[in-house]
Amino acid sequence: MSGTGFAYPHLFGSKVPPPAPRWAGHPKYNFIGGHNDPSLVPVEALIEATQTVLRREGQSLALYSLAQGPQGYPPLRQFIADKLKRWRGIDSDADGVLVTSGSGQGIDLVNQMLVEPGDTVILEEFTYGGYLTKLKRIGANIVGAPLDDDGIRIDALETILAGLKKKGTTPKYICTIPTIQNPTGSIMPLARRHQLLAMAKKYGVPIFEDECYADLTWGGMNAPPALYALAPDQVVHIGSFSKTLAPALRLGYALAAPEFLGRMTAIKSATESGTGALEQMVVAEYFSKHFADHVGKLAGQLEEKLDTMIEAVEREFGIAAEPWRPKGGIFLWIKLPEHVDTMKLVQPALKAGIAFNPGPEWACDGADSKSRLRLCLPFRRRKSSAKASRPSPGSALRRPGFRSRAGTSGAPAPARKENAL
Repeated sequence: MSGTGFAYPHLFGSKVPPPAPRWAGHPKYNFIGGHNDPSLVPVEALIEATQTVLRREGQSLALYSLAQGPQGYPPLRQFIADKLKRWRGIDSDADGVLVTSGSGQGIDLVNQMLVEPGDTVILEEFTYGGYLTKLKRIGANIVGAPLDDDGIRIDALETILAGLKKKGTTPKYICTIPTIQNPTGSIMPLARRHQLLAMAKKYGVPIFEDECYADLTWGGMNAPPALYALAPDQVVHIGSFSKTLAPALRLGYALAAPEFLGRMTAIKSATESGTGALEQMVVAEYFSKHFADHVGKLAGQLEEKLDTMIEAVEREFGIAAEPWRPKGGIFLWIKLPEHVDTMKLVQPALKAGIAFNPGPEWACDGADSKSRLRLCLPFRRRKSSAKASRPSPGSALRRPGFRSRAGTSGAPAPARKENAL
C-alpha cells in the first residue's frame, strides 16, 4: 500500500503498456491520423438524417442492438451490401455483413480468430502501423513481403511462402491493402490480384483484405474488384466509414465465409454489448441517399489537398524528397536521402508544432525505412489569400546536415507521378 493509494503495479498483467500521457491537444501542424476536414462533415444533412430516423425508430434504442441481432442494424448492413456490389464487385446480402466498431475492431476480431503467440503472419513491407502494434502485442512473427508500384511482388511472396513451408510453417494469413495501399497509396491491378489469390491458395493461406480507403480513389470508384469479390471463400474483407464520413463515428464492417463470419460474430457478442446503434441508424439514413455525391466531392477535395502538399514538399525539399503520388486516400509516403533518420526528427518537429509518422512505425523492418515518412493530408484546404512569404511548416523539419538538393534558385522539382518505394 503506497502513501497515495492502493498499490496496483505488481498486479498489472505482463502486456499492460505504460500509462498514456496526459492529452495536450493536437500540434498546430498535425499530419498524423485519418482526420477529416471539419468543413466537409455534412452537419446539416446528418441532423436531418438523425431527426428522420429517431422519429421513425427511436424507441428501438430501448433495446440492446435494437432487438435486431448482433450483426448490426439491418438497413446499414443492406446499404453496405449494395455499396460493395455496385463499386467493389462483391455479391453479398445483408446477412453476409457484420457491422464493427470501426475497422480496428475488425482487425482485432480477425486476429482473435486466427493468431496466437508464436504464429506467423505475412504483411506488406510498408503497412498500417496498427497491424504491427496489435500483432507484436499478441507475440506473432511478422514477415514483410516486398512491394513494387502495383502492390505485393508475387515472385517475392512465393519465395517467402516456399521458405516457410520448408520450415513446416503455414502463415495464418497474408494481410494486404490492395486498393489505396497504406502508406504507399498504390492500387493492385486485376492481373496481380488473380496471381495473389492463386499463390495464397497454392500454399493454403487465407488473405486478410483491408479496404478502408477504397471509396476514395481519384477520378471515381473505378478500381479493380475487391479480392473478396474474386474469391470469397479464401478472403476476409474489412472496410470502414471513418475515412468517408467521420472518424469519430466508429463504424466499420467485415465480410467472410459464413463459418468464419459466424465465429467473428460470436467473439464480438461475447466481448461487448453491440456497436453504437444511433451511429448505425444515422449513417444508414444519410448514406443510403447521399453516398455517391458525398464521396465524389470528398475525393475531389482530398486530391486538391494532395496537390498542395506535393507542391509544398517539392518547394521545400526539391529532389531530396521523393514523394510517391498516391492514387487515392488521405496520405503521402515520402523518401528522404538515405542518411536521414526520420525517428530523430520526431521530437524536434513536435517542439516546432509538427507531428508526422516516421517510416519505421509503418514498416515491418524499421531499419529499411528510417529515411521514409508518412504525411496525412491537412485538416483544411489551402486558403487563396495565404501569403507566399508566410513560413511553411515543412521548413521546421530541417536538421543540420540535411539540405535540399534543389539548388539555390529555389525552383521546385518537376511533379513526380511514380518512383521507387
